[in-house]
Amino acid sequence: MGEKEEKSPDGVKYYRLSEIEEQNTFKSTWIIIHNKVYDVTKFLEEHPGGEEVLREQAGGNATESFEDVGHSSDAREMAADMVIGELHPVSVCVC
Repeated sequence: MGEKEEKSPDGVKYYRLSEIEEQNTFKSTWIIIHNKVYDVTKFLEEHPGGEEVLREQAGGNATESFEDVGHSSDAREMAADMVIGELHPVSVCVC
């Protein structure tokens, strides 16, 4: 398939795990929640739990941590605005 941009059937951009893992810097911080990719870079300073919480999850899967905290419906709506794509199905496989 090469390096061409891949999209889901409904047109959402796919990101491979290796691409997400690279986004673990002060300039770019991405996390995965329920196989959706979030760019939380601009939200770091606003996060009520502190930016350290997001930085600990940066470049990886934050689903369990996100759910353990019990985020409100308002927080979930706010997070929806930060979705930039989905984890590529190949990256989800636990073969």
